[in-house]
Amino acid sequence: MSKVIKQMEMDALRRAFGTVRDLVLLSTKGLSAQGEGGLRTVLSKKQIQFRVVKNSLTRRVFQEMGLSVPADSPYWNGPTMLAWGTGSIAELSRALEGELLKGKQAVKYKDKVAIKGAIADGEPVTFKQATEMPTRTEAIGQVLGMILGAGSAIAGCLIGPAAQVASQVESKTKEEEGAAPAAEEGAAVPAPATA
Repeated sequence: MSKVIKQMEMDALRRAFGTVRDLVLLSTKGLSAQGEGGLRTVLSKKQIQFRVVKNSLTRRVFQEMGLSVPADSPYWNGPTMLAWGTGSIAELSRALEGELLKGKQAVKYKDKVAIKGAIADGEPVTFKQATEMPTRTEAIGQVLGMILGAGSAIAGCLIGPAAQVASQVESKTKEEEGAAPAAEEGAAVPAPATA
């Protein structure tokens, strides 16, 4: 491959992956063109894109982009297909897992497609870690839950003592109101005359 062709390929990789920070790396061996086309079709409905890449050129482009996958990483062994798309690495990984490992067509891909690993926000992670990460929506929900939980605890701490004081004041007021009418009734009755 000439230097001009390599440079053109690297430029194409830069354009394709310029803003991508979440990827799953796959290895395909013996997958027919029809099998690959079927996989692409099924996953394109979930906004997942694929690209078969040359490892040496992709490794250089990723280093330039700040994706910290070491040159000696097992990610670069054998043929590599990159998958990216969806809202987060968790959604991407779960969609791939559902299709390749648990889907109806999983038998077709069993020995032909292997998952090498994932890159989450520019850092290499295992595929299992990627599937267990929260999606954007789940993460927002967790943060809101933590904020609301702490907020309700603070509100309880502030309201609890004030409610106790108010209860005590109310009971004291009722006691005094009950004692005052009894004293007024006693004052209205004239004292017996003594001879």
